[in-house]
Amino acid sequence: MDYGRVHEAVAKSWNEDVLPSLSGLVEIPALSAAFDADWERNGHLRTAVDHVRDWIASRGLPGARCEVVQSDGRAPLLLVDVPATPGTTARGTVLLYGHLDKQPPLGDWSDGLGPWRAVVRDGRLYGRGAVDDGYSGYAAVTALTAIQAAGGEHARTVLLLETGEESGSPDLPWYLEHLSDRLGEVSLVVCLDGGGGDYERLWLTESLRGAVQATVTVRVLETSVHSGVASGIVPSSFRVMRLLLDRLEDSATGEITIPEMNVPIPEESRARAEALAALEPGAAARRYPLVDGMRAVSDDDVELILNNTWRPTLSVIGAAGLPDPAVAGAVLRASTSLRLSFRTPPTADAEAARAALVRILTTEVPYGAQVEVGDFLVLNGWQAPAAAPWLAAALEEIGDRVFDEPCRGFGIGGGIPFMEMLGRRYPDAQFVVTGALGTDSNMHVPDEWLNLAFAEQVTEAVAHILDAHARD
Repeated sequence: MDYGRVHEAVAKSWNEDVLPSLSGLVEIPALSAAFDADWERNGHLRTAVDHVRDWIASRGLPGARCEVVQSDGRAPLLLVDVPATPGTTARGTVLLYGHLDKQPPLGDWSDGLGPWRAVVRDGRLYGRGAVDDGYSGYAAVTALTAIQAAGGEHARTVLLLETGEESGSPDLPWYLEHLSDRLGEVSLVVCLDGGGGDYERLWLTESLRGAVQATVTVRVLETSVHSGVASGIVPSSFRVMRLLLDRLEDSATGEITIPEMNVPIPEESRARAEALAALEPGAAARRYPLVDGMRAVSDDDVELILNNTWRPTLSVIGAAGLPDPAVAGAVLRASTSLRLSFRTPPTADAEAARAALVRILTTEVPYGAQVEVGDFLVLNGWQAPAAAPWLAAALEEIGDRVFDEPCRGFGIGGGIPFMEMLGRRYPDAQFVVTGALGTDSNMHVPDEWLNLAFAEQVTEAVAHILDAHARD
């Protein structure tokens, strides 16, 4: 493969073809189903799928078939099947993955920016879904066209773009089963829903945490009453909630005390954390916009990295039953609800953790208050297999030719449902989880942006990997 032509083809496509269409995708308010109860009637997810399908169909990939797959009540999925380049030895199927659904706007965006407004500024494309991860399908197809333009090879490749990832991919298991015969024997999975700590090198995700989310409601009264009349007699639902939270988390340290959510940290993962910490001392905390005077939970970079990748954590991400302070009256409220989001280690059993959570919260409840635990989201984590020799060699070449910096592996504190599903289904496949996300890309929050130059480099790296896989 002519690597110079790959570079030229990728740059030309991003500037002339990808950016206009990706900007159009940003402007589609394709909220994931969890954030849009009327998603099917509103049709934004289907509009996003059709938009990307039409662009891919215009690329002229020989023999490529684009198909929208949708079953009743399930979010649509775009399947693109590209045959192997002529003469390529049978290497099974390469599965390229991304998603087109988006998080909600979540707050006020900066002047001149908006969630559904594509703005290019200082080498960045701003807008919801630009980096998480609407760009992924464009990068995958551009990599394939660049390979063919440069005389390279690729195995049969299937691009799968779902529209439910931000909702926990509830429909994906059904689609994988439904399409299993058509996917064939998958030998390589490339996921572009990842990223890393900087824009200087290709980052490879070596582990993902799982998740257990649940809504917990503590009810102490049939109806709310005047606090002056009832306080001291009826315990506050918030105080009961605090007592229950103390069963789950040490509030002084943040340590999660649920045994099912804790696992031993592998020595190799600790060694990688030490290497990552040494790469940029202090970066583990410096990347985040802490308020003046605020400090991270530890001064030890290695412990911060392990906290974020191999230890369970709890975030309270929502609440109900609490009025706005400006209109809060002297009321002892009937109930308090909190949305709890646990991140669990890569090898923890998320279902066992969910069952333990319910048991702990509903056993011997203080004062006999009523406790309801429901609306679960349960996701297992994932750990990447060791890189095969061909992949290790390709990654070394990418570090030399594309980035001038060696590739780095690290763990991610979030989760990608698809990886755990595919890891179980294709235990012998190689996995490359990478992408254009940076810790400052503002995914899920206002002012989300995509580093366009870095996205081009990621695209070029994917082309190298696919060519190396076909030649192995």
